[in-house]
Amino acid sequence: MKDMYLPEMQKKFRHPDVTLNGAERASVPLIEAKTLWFNTGTLCNIECANCYIESSPKNDSLVYISPDEVSEYLDQIKERKWATNEIAFTGGEPFLNPDMIEIARRCLERNYKVLILTNAMLPMMRKSVQNGLLDLRLKYNERLTLRVSLDHYTAKLHDTERGKGSYNITLNGMKWLRDKEFKMAIAGRTVWGDSDIDSRLGYAKLFNDNKFEIDANDPNVTVLFPEIDEKIDVPEITTECWGILNKSPKDVMCASSRMVVKRKGAKKPSVVACTLLPYSRRLRSIKPAIVAEARKVRFIRALPASHCSKPCSIVLGFIKASGSVVGLRPQISVA
Repeated sequence: MKDMYLPEMQKKFRHPDVTLNGAERASVPLIEAKTLWFNTGTLCNIECANCYIESSPKNDSLVYISPDEVSEYLDQIKERKWATNEIAFTGGEPFLNPDMIEIARRCLERNYKVLILTNAMLPMMRKSVQNGLLDLRLKYNERLTLRVSLDHYTAKLHDTERGKGSYNITLNGMKWLRDKEFKMAIAGRTVWGDSDIDSRLGYAKLFNDNKFEIDANDPNVTVLFPEIDEKIDVPEITTECWGILNKSPKDVMCASSRMVVKRKGAKKPSVVACTLLPYSRRLRSIKPAIVAEARKVRFIRALPASHCSKPCSIVLGFIKASGSVVGLRPQISVA
């Protein structure tokens, strides 16, 4: 049945400014860069059944980013007097990057909040990483959060996505973080059809049973991500949708964040508008084009609808990102 949608979907999202029926396409400017994300590399210790970035022990499409490369972007934030208050890291598995502790340290030393996404499995549990984390916690505990990927509150469904036994390994990692008094958050998924209420009740029981100080009812702490399915048909979002859905462009993630990636073979990192589309060819449409003092980059191509639709807070379909991208120097290549 899903394949029936594909011919119709292929007609959509062709023009950067108008939809298939000629309506003006919605767009999202960078309003305020509150969070700068870094992808630390696509290598991961496991291979999930449905990973949006196809991370695995073999995928090095995005290579490890270095402490000095991160520092250069931090310098630019300071130079431009941006209101950025959080630096976040995703992968792959960030703790496979041998410089992850040093990278986090440099951000924390500059008084940023730091968020690290991790599966809390073996890479995080290596002694060298544990010792590094403990040192960071001792000095910067209030500003360091580890968001653990726990796809479901039951072992059966979590392991369906991540492999048999992965649930217990992650839970052991979480218990270590609990015992060492780290701040934790959770990244869950909604692929199995649980309602939001049921999901949060399930996570709340798990947290209570294990004495995890994690708020299951706070959507910023227990983040439940919608599933990304490239095969389903999704509507195109027009400017009228903001009013219909009672949403504002500022509510969308790409209005307040950007992500730095380093592609295999590239001399320098580059910046992309959406953390969920790090190597989409359609997204990589911008050459190093910083416009004079405004330092603006305009995204002139459509994003792949099927990927962008569900994760967006609008949930219904496509949003074109445009406007002030990170005019961050090296060199703001989104190419």
